[in-house]
Amino acid sequence: MAVEQTQPSSKKLIWIGRVVSALPVLFLLFSAIAKLTKSAQVIEGMQKLGYPDHTILPLGITELLCTVIYVIPQTSVLGAILLTAYLGGATVTHLRVGEPFFGPILFGVFIWLGIFLRYPRLRTLLPLRS
Repeated sequence: MAVEQTQPSSKKLIWIGRVVSALPVLFLLFSAIAKLTKSAQVIEGMQKLGYPDHTILPLGITELLCTVIYVIPQTSVLGAILLTAYLGGATVTHLRVGEPFFGPILFGVFIWLGIFLRYPRLRTLLPLRS
């Protein structure tokens, strides 16, 4: 049985991946903290989206946990999957109330692009063909 060889990863790609990953992580951490502190803007926004106030804290905890799982290198793929699900819910929520819904989709793209650039094994599993 042959051992699969992965392409060597350039330090440049890894750093680009880290920067691309940092953008949604910073936003998600800011968003989670705003939910955990129940800022007035969050309360108003959640009411506008049709969610009761008692859902803010569980959403903030979920968002924070998924983001932390994504940041830890050993669990980052699981974190990307969890954040994709979380952002899918955000997309549907915005779509349901008639607001622009491309923001959560764009964050999902950045999450996966960042992890794709950081991990050569993922690039082997999901090769982009020309």
